Amino acid sequence: MRLTRYLVPTLKEDPKEAEIVSHNYLVRGGFIRKVAAGIYDFLPLGLRVVKKIENIVREEMDRAGALEILMPAVIPAELWQESGRWDLYGKELLRFKDRHDRDFCLGPTHEEVVTDIVRREVRSYKQLPINLYQIQTKFRDEPRPRFGLMRGREFIMKDAYSFDADWDGLDRSYQAMYEAYTRIFKRCGLEFRVVEADTGNIGGTDSHEFMVLAETGEDRIVSCPGCGYAANVERADFKTDYPLSDMEMMPLEKVHTPSQRTIEEVSKFLKTSPKKMIKTLIYSTDKGEVMVLVRGDYDVNEVKVRNIIGANWIELADEETIEKITGAPVGFAGPVGLKFDKILIDKSIVNIRNGITGANEEDYHYVNVNPGRDFPIIEEKVVNIRMPVEGDRCPKCGTPLEFYRGIEVGHIFKLGTKYSESMNATFLDKDGKEKLFIMGCYGIGVTRVASAAIEQNHDEKGIIWPISIAPFEVILLPTNWDKEEVRSVAEKIYGELLQKSVEVVIDDRGERAGFKFKDADLIGYPFKIVVGEKGLEKGIVEIKSRKGDIAVEVKIDNAVEKIIDLIDKERKKYLPE
Repeated sequence: MRLTRYLVPTLKEDPKEAEIVSHNYLVRGGFIRKVAAGIYDFLPLGLRVVKKIENIVREEMDRAGALEILMPAVIPAELWQESGRWDLYGKELLRFKDRHDRDFCLGPTHEEVVTDIVRREVRSYKQLPINLYQIQTKFRDEPRPRFGLMRGREFIMKDAYSFDADWDGLDRSYQAMYEAYTRIFKRCGLEFRVVEADTGNIGGTDSHEFMVLAETGEDRIVSCPGCGYAANVERADFKTDYPLSDMEMMPLEKVHTPSQRTIEEVSKFLKTSPKKMIKTLIYSTDKGEVMVLVRGDYDVNEVKVRNIIGANWIELADEETIEKITGAPVGFAGPVGLKFDKILIDKSIVNIRNGITGANEEDYHYVNVNPGRDFPIIEEKVVNIRMPVEGDRCPKCGTPLEFYRGIEVGHIFKLGTKYSESMNATFLDKDGKEKLFIMGCYGIGVTRVASAAIEQNHDEKGIIWPISIAPFEVILLPTNWDKEEVRSVAEKIYGELLQKSVEVVIDDRGERAGFKFKDADLIGYPFKIVVGEKGLEKGIVEIKSRKGDIAVEVKIDNAVEKIIDLIDKERKKYLPE
């Protein structure tokens, strides 16, 4: 490919909206362009990267026995109404009506559609197991799209769905996908961790996330260096101690705290530690309001709260709801004297002695609050519902947990009968009896993989692509295209590389050498061959790797052989085992 015939609109300046490295370099390198919030054009270089990731995914899915299909992006409401998700999914589901006033949505995921296919086409246990997958554009109307391809509204996803006759079969299908995903992300050159995760609005029982380790990751994960336990913080279990103080209980006292609402404000005003505070939060859910008590220096794990009460959604209650329940504005809620049926008490507050909490009255708090004396501690309502923090220990072996940030690039779920039951998807077993399909689902964010790879592979100059997903493997850089000798040698090497099926691009633009080098480093080609006047005087060209670990001078006649050898060695690092 010749750059004079290619669309590579690189930029010198950082785009204003770019908050992370991958977004910055994808725009500056001419890979993507913004159309609307969270929606992007993929220019030629960007599409080449996406297609390479898709090919790796496709090869490993096929290797694992999955069958590729393609389902529609536009889905009729009836299917989502059957599963019950039409009203539960939330505003991320983009709903619309056609000209006949019928309800449709843009598919954010395809459990309903694939279940409909299988219930119509698969009738016997003899046709099982089966795993169907697609690589397709999805749309989720994210409330706050950001970070370029990392959290977009429109994105390319590989989603697969397994159907088994029993739970043992699901375990086998799940393990096959676990292994396939491990191969996929290794081939994409990613450093990742597999962690236990919450199933979210997809539903089901067990699930695992494949997390690319990066400081810019939106997710936090915990990992045990002792036994290897790892989980998303929303799912993580942990051990910790809350020793009982031997301090004498003091009389309960109401104190004036004018305009002091937050934990920080109240603890500073009363000259005490947030660890003495009993934080009282009111949440609204589809199961009604619930009160949650947690120590002042901790954050509530809303996912665990949602799962405990069996809710589909959860959010902090609005000011009107809080005042209706507590009789006071936001910031003054507390459990003392407040009668409320739905309450969850974090283990962290049970042993607090002479603590502080809101008095359910504007500008007042209680001091010397003692759980069990001043408000009831009901054993079945005491649970572990806070977020883990530094110092917490592994639930399996007791080793202190380590914390990382990660980018979710893949997620696998054991759905069980969640969709087959609601959609009456059955098959006939060997005894002729109708049974529900046992399902699993498995997703990979294809376009997010591209961003994650950049977050792990870059420097101050630009991207350093793993060769397996680089747009091209090598760029030929003639330093002065106007010089006949330079142009002639570059064309000769270029032609020979094309004949050898090397993915090569030649920078035949009449630009300065420095400009070409900066563009090449920004885009991140794994190798470059520099053809310069000084080198030609000695009969040599330079070969350099983008990683910086290779810089050699070779004779012109040996250049093709040498670069092919280097490329082959690099390719082998990313081949399937």
